[in-house]
Amino acid sequence: MTRTIAVLALPGVQLLDVSGPLDVFAQANVEAGRQVYTLQVVACEPGPIHSSSGARLLPDLVAGEPGQRFDTLLVAGAPDAARMQLNNTLLAWIRDCAGQSRRFGSVCTGAFALAASGLLDGRRVTTHWAAAQALAQRYPSLSVEEDALYVRDGKLRTAAGVTAGLDLALMLVEEDLGREIALRVAAQLVMFFKRPGGQLQFSRKGEAQPAGRSVLQQVQRWVAANPQLALTVEALAEHAGLSPRHFARLFHAEVGVTPAAWVESARVAAARALLEAGGDAPKQVAAKCGFANADTLRRAFFKHVGVTPAEYRKRYGHGGA
Repeated sequence: MTRTIAVLALPGVQLLDVSGPLDVFAQANVEAGRQVYTLQVVACEPGPIHSSSGARLLPDLVAGEPGQRFDTLLVAGAPDAARMQLNNTLLAWIRDCAGQSRRFGSVCTGAFALAASGLLDGRRVTTHWAAAQALAQRYPSLSVEEDALYVRDGKLRTAAGVTAGLDLALMLVEEDLGREIALRVAAQLVMFFKRPGGQLQFSRKGEAQPAGRSVLQQVQRWVAANPQLALTVEALAEHAGLSPRHFARLFHAEVGVTPAAWVESARVAAARALLEAGGDAPKQVAAKCGFANADTLRRAFFKHVGVTPAEYRKRYGHGGA
């Protein structure tokens, strides 16, 4: 008995949100030596699905047609999914199909469609790092895990941005067919069986950006250009021509974080740039970016990026593997 995997493709869908997971399931059929999965692409409305790249998908089904029941329903995201207004009929179809399925979930910003349907209320979820804050703000009952590549919560499965859909699909294959088949699928598709680190290592959202009134932005640019200096509140206030107490209060009110937190973010951003350039060891990077030592850099870097400086340099440094 085969299991039907249905991927609902939102208008303007990113192709990899659909094709990536489907290729994982298709390869699982090959490795298992039988058709474990039947794969179907579902459109929101009749006609070809226009993707974000301009390519068009011909769907197998249109949402709302009678008798649609799936083992697994996944909703694939689109670049503007956060701004998309889905009609009540489609949302009701998503609720009904998810309720009848063994499991359901989303890839990337497909989480917004599930959230709009009410299926994510009170759940642990993830989505693309750039959309995680918007999802959490719009649906405050959700617990959004920004660094996770994928999250399991009951019968719900959600994946982070784009290629994380492959990680999610591989996890589903492991659930269904075991570790050995999943390992063989990963090997054939030349992908990590368990990808190291989370999605924060790809994120640039957390990097410090100048904000607030002009005098504060001037100070922030000075910090970014001189991360190796002793950047105390007193030093920053002096550069701004303000008292330390007034500066700290004004900075937090207009920038949204304390001066110390902003300085740490700016130093981590400087460290990322040096590690990507690949010329300096973490100890040298720490000195150039104002960290007391390599251990201090390591703790701050891991907090912001989710991997150690050494791991980051190995993956993203100039000339790295």
